Amino acid sequence: MPHSVAARASRSRISVAVATRIIRPLVGARPGSARRLPRAPLAKLRASGSLKPLRPPPPHWQSAAMKRRQFLTAAATTTGLAATLPTWLTRAAESRSGPSRQFYELRRYHLRRGPMQQRLDDYLREAALPALNRLGVEPVGVFDVAHGADSPAKYVLQPYASLEVFLAAHQKLGADPAVRQSALAAAPPNDPPYLRVESAFLIAFEGMPRLEVPPQTAAKKPRLFELRTYESHSQPANWKKIEMFNEGEIGLFRRTGLTPVFFGETLVGSKLPNLTYLLVFDDQASRDKNWAPFVADPEWKKLSTTPGYTDAEIVSNISNLFLRPTPYSQI
Repeated sequence: MPHSVAARASRSRISVAVATRIIRPLVGARPGSARRLPRAPLAKLRASGSLKPLRPPPPHWQSAAMKRRQFLTAAATTTGLAATLPTWLTRAAESRSGPSRQFYELRRYHLRRGPMQQRLDDYLREAALPALNRLGVEPVGVFDVAHGADSPAKYVLQPYASLEVFLAAHQKLGADPAVRQSALAAAPPNDPPYLRVESAFLIAFEGMPRLEVPPQTAAKKPRLFELRTYESHSQPANWKKIEMFNEGEIGLFRRTGLTPVFFGETLVGSKLPNLTYLLVFDDQASRDKNWAPFVADPEWKKLSTTPGYTDAEIVSNISNLFLRPTPYSQI
């Protein structure tokens, strides 16, 4: 054993000596001293154009972009987005040949009955929506639960043209004067503006890349929305259901009289993997009536029984929720 240790020590001294002979001529005779080129070769290099000047610091917009990338990476690490970022960014990039796909944030505010509901309405109507619109986020939908166990709750749907718009809006919204001066921002801990907020982040389907404002909104007519979520047992199964929508089901919706507002794959949220979409109707009676032609359609029956597309293979749970828009909702 002593002999082995001595041998290793000897080899280490030889390695250091060899490394010193190789490296020292490159950096100078003494460690820490940089070896300078003679002035004549430097002048020749400058004259030949081979010696490039140092680049100036990056302009402000490049620094901001770098900060946005760093912010997104940090957010991904802390929120669990890191596991899904490569996958969904790749999937988004695959559709660059078509129309750009929007991103959606669907927020659910848990409320308590009483003045809390009115305070949140006042904040959204007078401060948040105008500020979001100024930041390029529009139209923004605000909905109350029409009926169900989730009441009272308020849903807010915010569309973003790109990830950059999403990041900029979230960074700048808190600095907006109307938001900073709102009663909600000054709410004390013993009288909160809401109980909790849940948020889901989605990317639009290729088959419907952008949100479509329903005709009832422009006409200021009463309307009822149905928010539907399809959960799958695995990510490939979820993608298969999305493929089914893109390849035929969205077209069937439109042909049989169903009016979609958006379709989105949930990238970050609860009960993953899943997809969510929103339909609009005049009322509950028209909702029941409009679903009937779709369910009875021969093309739907054929599609839904195609191997690989059956619910038993790709859908593990379906939930739906009925929503009514607030008077100030933009959807």
